[in-house]
Amino acid sequence: MPISVDEPLLDIAGLSTGYGKIGVLNGIRLTVRASEVVALLGPNGAGKTTLLRAVSGLLPWSGSVRFAGRNLAGASPRDVVRAGLTHVVEGHRVFTQLAVLDNLLLAAYDLPRGERAARIEEAFALFPEIAAKRHERAAWLSGGQQQMLAVAQGLVRRPRLLMLDEPSAGLSPVLVDRVLEVVGRLREAGTAVLLVEQLIEKALALADRVYALARGSIVLEAGTEEPELPRRLEQAYMATGGWSATARLPILTDFLDTRTQGMPDA
Repeated sequence: MPISVDEPLLDIAGLSTGYGKIGVLNGIRLTVRASEVVALLGPNGAGKTTLLRAVSGLLPWSGSVRFAGRNLAGASPRDVVRAGLTHVVEGHRVFTQLAVLDNLLLAAYDLPRGERAARIEEAFALFPEIAAKRHERAAWLSGGQQQMLAVAQGLVRRPRLLMLDEPSAGLSPVLVDRVLEVVGRLREAGTAVLLVEQLIEKALALADRVYALARGSIVLEAGTEEPELPRRLEQAYMATGGWSATARLPILTDFLDTRTQGMPDA
């Protein structure tokens, strides 16, 4: 479904959800535009994964979620995927006893055979590390390669929006950079990305905009080019108890230093 230039690709308003009687998110407002990378930051337990699960149809919710102009109220996970929104969950979730190629074939099971083959080759082109092992069991891949395979499974759908939940978890710095490099290439190709990530400096360097989530609510929305962003993040998280000064401030300070190097004094 085509959307107007000014209409967000994903538009979430007043979303509340949780698990049974336990509320986790309350009144979430978040948007993602076409060809945009949006970072969603927050401490453990803030509700980041819960938000992605709700949007992808894995949890019931109240409020409003619209994708490409379509109301997703009552949509199943299959409906959401077919609409063009793919969710890559945390934790290298692949079928370890199946070959790499079979994992991708399963992800594209409902596509015409010729289209399926073309999309799988597109995904392999982004991750040559796993393309070379297409006939090996996924169990034989390293953790980083399994994460690449998980992302590739989402990409065979050619999503308009890819939601990535902690793609760097458990990966070496080199493999983290490889996965995030692909995110940048996806944006250039026109795919929007909603990125949940604990590596704050890498997420901010990649994203166009950022939301901070704490205690089930959005506490900050900003463009990543804002010069005061690291300090605003500190203030938002310290105000809600989301970060301890000793654990997080050095990371934000380092990021601020990279933004201000070479800038003239005010």
